[in-house]
Amino acid sequence: MRSVGFWIAAALTLVVMAALLELNKNSLWGFFALAAVNAGYLLLAGKLPEGAKWYVRIGVWLLWAAAFAGIFLLSWPKVRSVPAARGRGLAKTETVSVGQGLVRGVVTKDGAVEVFAGIPYAAPPVGENRWREPQDPENWEGVLEADTFAPMSMQPVGMPLVDSLKQIFGFHDYRIRLDDNYRAPVSEDSLYLNIWRPAGEHEALPVLVFIHGGSLQTGQPWWADYSGEGLSREGVIVVNMGYRLGVFGFLASDELAAESPNGTTGNYGLLDQIKALEWVRDNIAAFGGDPANVTLAGESAGAACVSALCTSPLAKGLFRRAVLESSTVASYEPPHSFRPLDEAKKSGLELMERHGCADISALRDLPADKLVSEAYTQHHITVDGYVLTEKPYDSYKKGLHNEEALLHGYNAEESAAFIIMQGANMKNFEPRVRGVFKELADEVLALYPVSNDAEAKAAWAEIWGALFFDHSHYALNRLAADNGIPVYEYVFTRSNGRLGAWHSGEMVYFYGNIDPASRLFDKRDRELEAEMTAYLVNFMKYGDPNGSGDTSLPEWPENSSSEDLMELGAVTAPVKERKLALYGLIDRLRESGE
Repeated sequence: MRSVGFWIAAALTLVVMAALLELNKNSLWGFFALAAVNAGYLLLAGKLPEGAKWYVRIGVWLLWAAAFAGIFLLSWPKVRSVPAARGRGLAKTETVSVGQGLVRGVVTKDGAVEVFAGIPYAAPPVGENRWREPQDPENWEGVLEADTFAPMSMQPVGMPLVDSLKQIFGFHDYRIRLDDNYRAPVSEDSLYLNIWRPAGEHEALPVLVFIHGGSLQTGQPWWADYSGEGLSREGVIVVNMGYRLGVFGFLASDELAAESPNGTTGNYGLLDQIKALEWVRDNIAAFGGDPANVTLAGESAGAACVSALCTSPLAKGLFRRAVLESSTVASYEPPHSFRPLDEAKKSGLELMERHGCADISALRDLPADKLVSEAYTQHHITVDGYVLTEKPYDSYKKGLHNEEALLHGYNAEESAAFIIMQGANMKNFEPRVRGVFKELADEVLALYPVSNDAEAKAAWAEIWGALFFDHSHYALNRLAADNGIPVYEYVFTRSNGRLGAWHSGEMVYFYGNIDPASRLFDKRDRELEAEMTAYLVNFMKYGDPNGSGDTSLPEWPENSSSEDLMELGAVTAPVKERKLALYGLIDRLRESGE
């Protein structure tokens, strides 16, 4: 008879093995194989006499571990398309006629929303089309069954196990399911869009086109936080799209510019987004949307793209209003996602040298998976003379912009995820401030006097967030106000059991996607979600989050002074921007060219 300790250790090991299979999303058959292997191990180990030699016991354990390793590798999750809606036996929509043919989507389980996923808005950007302006999509015969999302754009991907651990420790929001044991596909062929609309017949509904974030390196259109399903339940249409990322979307070179009929290079991802907006203009009426009432929205790098498109001559007339969450490239010197064209071209040449390519033809011949690791070196918007004729800041200063109204803002703890391993303390706080602000450092230190590690950590988090996120919204707001654009700014401060007010924490509220069954959100969270979606829908309809005489919401003041924000948090109420002095110092730092 084996000891109690043996059985406890065996049980714990089994739990760990099963957890690894679940977290890595291994195929379901792997769990059955694990059960069989564990039964065999327990039977074999249980028959060993108490006095069995140590090497015999270790040998049996190693056999067990080897069997698990084999199961783990052999049941590795297969690549499978992500369904447009969850549930079995979902009803199909009526067919819709678009410029390229007929398309049919699926209806959500409750019958409230229709989803059309994976509709091509451009030809695949592969082969000779790699690093070229997006081409028109081909027509198709029959009916396109738009019931699964297209592959995410080519990007570095990690083990599913790592992604699950991020979900646990980052979002505190992991659920064991039986319908997600697979990996989502990744491909260069990713220029497809998705449409969510309220079920039934509609005409001239407001349309929101959303650009996902991910540092212009990663991301996908189907993430639940910004799914269009929540907003569509409020009577609007939502569209999002895949666009080229990293090296595939933002490589620049003189050779590419020379072969382009428009002399452009470096902004292929932006060109994809413009192509998607053109498709929406031409086809959204068939889905019940109003092509004359399109709001362009984005978060993080997606908001940086929106910021660029607000001053792109190519995007003029493709949208009326803009929503920017947690990023812009409208400041004098954008803090991220942007670089000068000469720097972009130099980086492109260095990439070609690293891969031993003498020309673009040779680079095009390389498999995508050989280049995908270059995402980190090539993920910046640039002034190419075609998509952008100058920095957005300069266009705004001249009164050149495409949007009629702006809604934008930032989160109270934008920096938290980015400096989680770089927290400041009394020893390094002042050197960090001096390293960034140079001769302006004394003024910054006077604004943030600290006397202990906790204060130093909090002060650096606020300064870092202002440098990379908050100040750019102040700069955009000031430019918009100077141009007479109705502009509304928020600061999202809500703490919860999930992301809270960290970077991207606001999206699940704005887009109405808080899971009703989640215990990470309380009654106030759901009230705030209702308020934020109402503000967003009002803005889509009227260019004003307050709507047309909507007295059910706290009044959101226009931010014509660049200091009147709307706090979205434990309370929903106007507040004053308290970092104006720091923003003034950042203005001086950036505009001095340091």
